[in-house]
Formats: sequence, structure tokens, C-alpha cells
Amino acid sequence: MSMKNQWLINITMVILPWLTLPFLGVRGIMRFLPSSILIVLLEAINVQLGKRRKWWVFYNKPKSYITNEFPFNIGPFLVGSMWILKWTYGSFKKFIFLNAIVDGFFAFIIVRLTEKLKVAKLVRLNNFQFFLYFFYKAFLLYGFQYIIEGKKELTKRFVN
Repeated sequence: MSMKNQWLINITMVILPWLTLPFLGVRGIMRFLPSSILIVLLEAINVQLGKRRKWWVFYNKPKSYITNEFPFNIGPFLVGSMWILKWTYGSFKKFIFLNAIVDGFFAFIIVRLTEKLKVAKLVRLNNFQFFLYFFYKAFLLYGFQYIIEGKKELTKRFVN
């Protein structure tokens, strides 16, 4: 794939999810953004491990986080985390179920698409392992949100 097409895909991958944020609402964004940012920061660290261990490769150069994984993280991963929390927070079973569906779609469908488009491919992970690579973060995301909600509740009690 040409670098021009790669940039077009990256820009689209970032812009499309962000266009949905007005529908999330200011309160939803303010409520779920902190835990979503934490999980994206954790993902940025995990990406470095994955690149070092060659779990996946991107076809185009430069082989940098900014041109390869970063658009995935600040686009669908960040915004998707906020939407999943908005739709399911408060029902852990629904949260895990929806995350399993979304992560499975990404690991099995989107990964195949990125391989066909010559964007990226899995090397030392199979699709199921890649699914687990994403899915375990669902538990952390819910935990982060639970802690943040608890701190807000404590603050309300002491202020009032």
C-alpha cells in the first residue's frame, strides 16, 4: 500500500470515531474520558512490547508508533472505549459481552482486512491470541472506571 493511502486510512480511522463524540454528550465524555485515556496509555506501553516481540508488523515505513499504532489507539480504541462504557457501565456482564464482540470483530475481521490491504499483519500471534491481547484490557477499563466513580462518590460525600 502506498504511503498516501496509508495516511488516508490513518486520518479516516481517527476522524470517523471522533465525529461520533457529540452524540456521546459532554457529560458522557467527561465521565468516561479519564478511564479511556488510562487504558490508551496502557495500550501504548503494550504496543512497545508487541513491537519488540514482533507480534505484528506494519508494511509501510517509517516503522513508528505515530504512523502505525497511534491512529488505532486515539481513534477507534479511545472513542470506542468511551462508547462501550456509556452503553454498559453498571452492568458488568453486558460490558464484558459487548467487549468480547467488539474485540472479536477487531481480532478476526479487521485484522484480516488490514492484511488484505497490506497495512499490517500478525506475525507471532494468531487471531485468538490477539483477541486476548485486547480483551484482558476490558477488565482493566471497567476497574479504572469503577475506581474513578468511587473517588467521585467519596468527594461528593465529603464536600456536601
